Formats: sequence, C-alpha cells, structure tokens
Amino acid sequence: MLKEFKDFAMKGNLVDIAVAFVMGAAFNKVVTSFTGGIVSPLVGLIFKSDFNDLKYVITPGTLDDAGNMTGEIAVLYGSFITSLIDFIIVAFVMFMLIKGISKMKKKEEAAPAAPAGPSDNDLLKEIRDLLKK
Repeated sequence: MLKEFKDFAMKGNLVDIAVAFVMGAAFNKVVTSFTGGIVSPLVGLIFKSDFNDLKYVITPGTLDDAGNMTGEIAVLYGSFITSLIDFIIVAFVMFMLIKGISKMKKKEEAAPAAPAGPSDNDLLKEIRDLLKK
C-alpha cells in the first residue's frame, strides 16, 4: 500500500498541481501586497478615503479607556472591495497566462512534421522489381 501511495503521489499531474498551488499562494501574496500598498492608496486619493476603512455601521460601539472601539457591529464593505480587486487582478493574470500557454501549444501543434519516407508497400514493390531483373 505504501508503494501504491508513493506511485500516486509522484505522478506528474499531482506534482504539477502541488507546484501550481504553491506558486498561486505566493502570487496571491504579491497581488495582495500590490493592492494594499499601491492600488488602495491611489484609489483612496481619488475618493479621499482608505478602502479598508469603509464600513456601514449597524450598531455603534463605545470607546473603552484604551481608545479601542468595542461592541460595534458593522458591514466592512471596504475590505470586500479590496478583496474583489485582488481577485480581478489574479483572474486577469491567470487568463493571460492560460491564453499565452494555449497560443504556444497551438504553435507546437502546427509545426510541420518530418517528411514521410516511402511506405512499406513502396519498398516491397521496389525490392520485387529489383529481384525480377
């Protein structure tokens, strides 16, 4: 059973998926950093607000002695908008990546095959004709 599991785990597709998963997680961190550090501040300049601070307060909270808000119930739609921008960026990059890979595969498939030599029947006929002489 251990050998079967090892064979399963070492199949090319499973290893490829694992590598893609790790690369995707790393890429997601880059996009999140890009959105949080570059996109959100630029959009914040336009709307005079930071996206992550945008919220709809349902029940206001109270400030405690340390200055922290407690008991507030709010819909954090700014955080959702930031996550949505992250998703759109990741989806667009993945779309472009898949499109590029598909284009490269089509070029590989369209490459001309090596010229075919004479068929077996042609060779046998040629041998027959040579033997008749």
